[in-house]
Amino acid sequence: MKTFVVVAYDISDDKRRERVSKILEGYGERVQYSVFECRLDRMQYLRLRHALAEAIKPEEDVISFYFLCEADVRRIERIGRGPPRFEEEAVIVG
Repeated sequence: MKTFVVVAYDISDDKRRERVSKILEGYGERVQYSVFECRLDRMQYLRLRHALAEAIKPEEDVISFYFLCEADVRRIERIGRGPPRFEEEAVIVG
């Protein structure tokens, strides 16, 4: 089962910020300059968290993870730039 996670970061160093951005691009979709939306299972989240922890200086940088339940995800509203980023997962009944 996958969970919807919003990841936001504030990193002052250009090199570290670029590295964090590249890591996140492998797990989700950028929706703001320093905000990504991801659908992750438990192992993906743990791998992402570990990679990000290795990429930053905790005394200078911050990365926040916001976990949304499906009810919250359905309530996301956007103005501009198209439909929600993630489509519902298809369930095939046969």
